[in-house]
Parts: sequence; C-alpha cells; structure tokens
Amino acid sequence: MFAVHLMAFYFSKLKEDQIKKVDRFLYHMRLSDDTLLDIMRRFRAEMEKGLAKDTNPTAAVKMLPTFVRAIPDGSENGEFLSLDLGGSKFRVLKVQVAEEGKRHVQMESQFYPTPNEIIRGNGTELFEYVADCLADFMKTKDLKHKKLPLGLTFSFPCRQTKLEEGVLLSWTKKFKARGVQDTDVVSRLTKAMRRHKDMDVDILAVVNDTVGTMMTCAYDDPYCEVGVIIGTGTNACYMEDMSNIDLVEGDEGRMCINTEWGAFGDDGALEDIRTEFDRELDLGSLNPGKQMFEKMISGLYLGELVRLILLKMAKAGLLFGGEKSSALHTKGKIETRHVAAMEKYKEGLANTREILVDLGLEPSEADCIAVQHVCTIVSFRSANLCAAALAAILTRLRENKKVERLRTTVGVDGTLYKIHPQYPKRLHKVVRKLVPSCDVRFLLSESGSTKGAAMVTAVASRVQAQRKQIDKVLALFRLTREQLVDVQAKMRAELEYGLKKKSHGLATVRMLPTYVCGLPDGTEKGKFLALDLGGTNFRVLLVKIRSGRRSVRMYNKIFAIPLGIMQGTGEELFDHIVQCIADFLDYMGLKGASLPLGFTFSFPCRQMSIDKEFDLDIVAVVNDTVGTMMTCGYEDPNCEIGLIAGTGSNMCYMEDMRNIEMVEGDEGKMCINTEWGGFGDNGYIDDIRTRYDTEVDEGSLNPGKQRYEKMTSGMYLGEIVRQILIHLTKQGLLFRGQISERLRTRGIFETKFLSQIESDRLALLQVRTILQQLGLDSTCEDSIVVKEVCGAVSRRAAQLCGAGLAAIVEKRREDQGLEHLRITVGVDGTLYKLHPHFSRILQETVKELAPRCDVTFMLSEDGSGKGAALITAVAKRLQQAQKEN
Repeated sequence: MFAVHLMAFYFSKLKEDQIKKVDRFLYHMRLSDDTLLDIMRRFRAEMEKGLAKDTNPTAAVKMLPTFVRAIPDGSENGEFLSLDLGGSKFRVLKVQVAEEGKRHVQMESQFYPTPNEIIRGNGTELFEYVADCLADFMKTKDLKHKKLPLGLTFSFPCRQTKLEEGVLLSWTKKFKARGVQDTDVVSRLTKAMRRHKDMDVDILAVVNDTVGTMMTCAYDDPYCEVGVIIGTGTNACYMEDMSNIDLVEGDEGRMCINTEWGAFGDDGALEDIRTEFDRELDLGSLNPGKQMFEKMISGLYLGELVRLILLKMAKAGLLFGGEKSSALHTKGKIETRHVAAMEKYKEGLANTREILVDLGLEPSEADCIAVQHVCTIVSFRSANLCAAALAAILTRLRENKKVERLRTTVGVDGTLYKIHPQYPKRLHKVVRKLVPSCDVRFLLSESGSTKGAAMVTAVASRVQAQRKQIDKVLALFRLTREQLVDVQAKMRAELEYGLKKKSHGLATVRMLPTYVCGLPDGTEKGKFLALDLGGTNFRVLLVKIRSGRRSVRMYNKIFAIPLGIMQGTGEELFDHIVQCIADFLDYMGLKGASLPLGFTFSFPCRQMSIDKEFDLDIVAVVNDTVGTMMTCGYEDPNCEIGLIAGTGSNMCYMEDMRNIEMVEGDEGKMCINTEWGGFGDNGYIDDIRTRYDTEVDEGSLNPGKQRYEKMTSGMYLGEIVRQILIHLTKQGLLFRGQISERLRTRGIFETKFLSQIESDRLALLQVRTILQQLGLDSTCEDSIVVKEVCGAVSRRAAQLCGAGLAAIVEKRREDQGLEHLRITVGVDGTLYKLHPHFSRILQETVKELAPRCDVTFMLSEDGSGKGAALITAVAKRLQQAQKEN
C-alpha cells in the first residue's frame, strides 16, 4: 500500500515538475486576462479602421462587405445547388429547403479531391475542373434538365460590390493558382460552366465559408448573427449596421461583414505577444509576413508550432535526453490532429507516447507529460486569442443595438473546434469571462459552409421575390412628372370652375369668398380680441399691434369645450363662447371694454360679408388658412397665399375681384378660401388613387368626400400606411405574416410616427422601438420596409400638395400677365413643420411644375390667433379709409 502511495506521489510530483518546466520555457505563450482585454481593445480598433473608407486601404483587418443583408426567416423554400472550394476537398451539394415555414433541409452531396497540381497550377484549369465536377454531380443526381440557382462558398479574401461577385484579393492556406488574383471568381466559374451546354445554372451568391456557417446556424436559430471558423484557417463574420460601413452606400439595415481576422497583426499590432516560434513558423510558411493571427490560432499551424517548440526543448536538453530524430526535424510531421489526440482526457498520455515513438523518439514518462503540456499551452493560447477577438465583435454588436445585455448565438465550424477535445470548453469559458454582459450560445454548424451558401442563395431568392412584391405596392405611390402635371391642370380647371357663378354650386373646390380685401400695410394699430375655434379647445387672445414697427404682442387663455356642448345645439355652443370671452376680459382687467373682434372659425363657411356670420359684434370671421396668410403678410408684403399642411389641408390666396363672379365689383382683390380638400370628389383623381386610399375613405366619417385631403393631410397618412402594412403582412412580406391586434386598430398609426420613422437621424433600432410601442414585433428588414412605406406615402402627399400649389401660383402669374412672378406662401401645419422631408419635396415639386414662379415659403407664427387679429385690424383700417372717402 505504501508503495502505491509512493508511486502516486512520485507521479504527481513528476507531473508538477514537468508542467513548471514547460511553463517557464513557454512563459511568453501564457496570456493574462489583462493581456486578453488589451488584445480585445486592439481588435476593436482594427475593426473601426477596416470599416472606415479612409483607413481601410491600410487596415490589416479588411472588414469586407459581403452584400448578405438578411438571415433566414424560415419562409425560404426551393431547390438550390452549392459549391464549396477552400479546403483539402471540394464539395458539391444539392439542398432542398422545405416549404410552409417548416425549418427543414434535405441535402445530397459529393466530395471531389483538389489535387496539388490543380490548386497550385493555372487558374483557368482550376475553374474548369470545378465546372467538370459540378457537371458530373448534376448528371449523377439527374439535375441536368433543371434551371437551378447556385451559391458558391469561396473561402478566401474577396472584395465584393454585390452578392454575386467576388474579386480575389489573395490566396490563403495551400492554394496558389496563377492568374486568379484581382479577378472575379464568379465570372471565371460562369465562363468555365459555359463549356457544358446542357447545364443551366445561375450563380446568385458568392460567400465566404464563415458567412455560410452563420447562415446555416441562423436557419435553426434566428439569434445567430456571428459566424466563426476555427479549422485549417480561422475567420469570423457578423451582422454590422449599414450606417457604420463606409465602403458601401446606404444607411438602412444591416450587412454581414467578413472580418478576415486572420490578418490581424500583419501591421505589427501583435509583435509584443508573438514568440520566437511564431516568427520561425512564419518564415517557413508559404506567405511570410501574412496572416499573423491565423498562424497563432488555426489548425494548419498548431502542429507545426508544437514541433518547433519540442525541437528547441530537445536541443536545450529539456526533452528526450537531448536526443532528436530526423522526423522531429521535418516540417509538417506533427499535425493538429496529433495535438488533439495528445490532449484527450485519460487517453492523452498514451496517445502522446505513441505519437512520439512514431516520430522516432524514445520518450520517458516525464517527456510525455511535458509534451502534453506543450500542446495544452499552444492550443489554449489559440482559444484565448480567438475568444478575445470574438469578445470584441460581441461587444460591438451589443453597443450597436444599444442594449445592456445582448442575447446572441455564434455559429461555429472548423476541424480544430470539432476534433479538439478541450477547445470548445476553453473558448466558451474565456468569451463569457471577457464579455459578462453577453448571453452567448455557441451552435455547431451542420455542413456549415456548403449548406450555408445554399441558404444565402435561398435568402437571396426570397428577398428578390419579396422585393418585387413590395416594389409593386410602392410603385402605386410613385407619381410621374406627367401625372403631377395632370393634377396641376385639373386643379387649375377646378379653381376656374369654382369662381364662376354658374358652376360654383357644383364645384368640388368650393372657392369661398372671405371678404378679406387687403393685406396688412404696417399702419395697423390698436388692441384687438381674437377667438380661435377649430379643435377640442377654444382660445381667446388679446392682440396689441403697434403702428409702423410691425410689432405684435399677444396674451391668450385656453378654454375647454365639453363634449356635450360640441355635439349640442348651436345656441349652447355660442353661449359657452360668450361666457369664455367674458371670463377672459375679466382675467385681463378689461371687463366692459369694447374691442374689435376677429373670429377664426376653421370650418368651411359661405360668407356674404366679412362680419355677418354670427349675431355678435364681430369685425371679421376668418379661416385658419386665411389667418396664416395674413400673419405672414404682416411680415412680407409679397405673401398672397396661405397654405395649411397639417391635420387637414387647405389653401387660400388673393384673387382679382374681376374673376370672382359670386361677388359684386371688379376693383381690387379678395382672399379666396379654396377648400381644396374636396378636389377629386368628382372622380378627377381616381386614376392615381389606390386601393389603400379607397379603404381609408370608406372607413372615414365622410366617405366619398375630401378625397384630395385624404391623400395629403396628417389626419389620414398614418391610416394609409396602416392599410399597406396590413396588406403586406397578409402577403407574408412583413412581421412574419402575423397581424397583431394593434395593427388591426384604426388610427393606431398616427402621422407623428411617420415623421419619427422617416427622420434621417433615426437608427433602425429606434424604428423598431417605435413599432414595438405599436405592438409590432419587427425584424431589421421589417423596419426598412415600414420606413419605405412611410416615405412613399408622405412623398406622394407632398407632391400632390405641390402640384395643387403650382396650379395657384401659375394662375396668379398668368392673371397678372407676368413673364416671371415673385410670390410668398405663408405656411402652417404640423405635417409641414414636423415631417423631416415634406416641406422640401413640396417646394421641389412647385419649382419643377411652376418654373417661372419664384416662390418663397414662410412659416406662420400663430396664424389662427394673430391672423384673426390682423384681419380685424386691416378691416378697421379699410373701414376708416372708406368713411374718410
């Protein structure tokens, strides 16, 4: 018994001594947590450098855009071919992706050898060989009669400008075919395939094996947005926000970035952690000075690193009694599979002895323990370095998403990860230690690179088909110049129709005289009351106007209008208004004062004179549109048009009295309240109305009325968007085909959401947050489509508004017989003020349709209140002038 204990003590002491000996010898290969965090920071900096246009040319980590913009959503289906070129074997695969949303894939594949004379020979011969193998596979599987899409996995650094193009930057691993670098591999393969007349194949995508791995895993787990290869070579890819990718135009959505992290350190960034063994290995490689990070991590090099270390230790007399064999001197004699075998739990020491004996060595027990520990240090360093770079990517993903904790999945493939018994556990542990704020799942890829290329192709086919359907809907809202000119002409005709006595009663554009016959001239002065009734509240204002200085001071108080009074009798409403005026005058210390009063009444009115709408001592009754024009006219004498583009839509302008047949007199001008919202109620614009406009109209309080307003104003744009979203969701093009109860709710999509969603400063993540507030669980791709829909609807609204305004400014120019007209438009309304693009598009449309009119747009400052007071002041001035005459 004592002997057993003695032996156990001796063995553990021996093991401890050998481990310490190796640790001392390989001190520089042991990386502390602080060193790993530093490497993580360095890699983050390299990522930034590679993504930026200015620094990318000199970046070691190239961060190549792949043009893969979406991961599988489960709706992919069809039959696809896939090729995988990049390893020791070449593989052809037929992939059948199941229909009806069931995530199921059937695969049939065939491996073909890649002889050295092919992969290191002439480039043309390489691609002809690949085409011959594909033809053989299609013949074997009876696929020659089918037209099939194909995805090519090409596991080398490529520059892409589209998904179906890849220009080889440099060969890696053992490939060295001549004349391929700086050429498009898709074109080369397509040309080779043309030799086979009976083969009809379209290459839809060229992807890196890393991207293939991510896509394969994403088909099974939608949280997968990172792919890592740890095999013969090593690399990683991940989904990056488009707004951060300088090399590609556009800010919307995300794109997969192939980091090509194997070249990390090629610029000297890792010199402090590289050892003499790394340098010796690099000098003896096919590509000295290149792929520094890969040479410290991947399966192609780990065995060679171990061999160089063992040789150096033997030379130093630390192993094998100083004896060396010819095999130990031979490059490539220790492979990564040997390293994996030596680190196996329980069998590791026995495997070590067997491998060393095969190398012509006579190892002692102590030698076997030391060699096993060398393998552990080399492979552990590999896992540590891989973890540090992966942790940098995960941190970037979390920051991009602006979340405290990130839930994500990393798809992994590669022989080193698969066959090494300790590697996955070590990698996972270090990653979780470096990024404690990330909940990471590691998913082993099944036929990753080849199946993944088919999945990229399947997604590309799905996106292509969906894009066509979405574009078909959006095309309904894209107005051509001819259509806008037609709207302008029809609006012009309706304006004339509404001004004429005979046709006025039938006109859809009502052209109501306002009896406002002048604009402010700056001489107005005095105190005036103004009332503003048009919404759920009622406002009373005291407005003080100083003569000559164009200075206005205002005091106001808001009174609520109870629902019972809003929906009661007219007498009750006006009794309530009178009581509010009395309360306000009392509040201002003006009880009993007799002041001229202007009333903004924002509803269609037929007026016989300026002060005859109600049985009150009121000088002027005005519409909010007229108030807007007058407010701006006080600042700018050229302002003769008022536009409201808000909850509702309307226009007024100063018309020559000679053209207004409903009012007597030919001298001077009068403001006409067009009430243009009814334009098209006679079917004039049915050719540009869509099914969505019809649905919104039929569900409104006034079906068949205010058709133009329902296409241009804030009250309806959100509802049009909602109808489109419902239609696209029913087609399975949005929200995974699921229509939420919130989306079924009328009025839920307010126009303010359009303004927010279309903001150029808003990231897609924030768009998704808005949609989540609406109960819509959207993907990144959904958010892009919703933003496009909002853009199409609001753009059409602004263009239609612009076409109507162009009709009016052209009429004013022609009526005055001018070659060129300078005029100002006073504008108010939340849509014009708050929407990020509405005002610009409206102005551009007017400029295009009325090129001989120089139109200035001026934002109104409290048109409905201040405007009513100014109209009252102008009316008093004109009355006074009349008396004096």
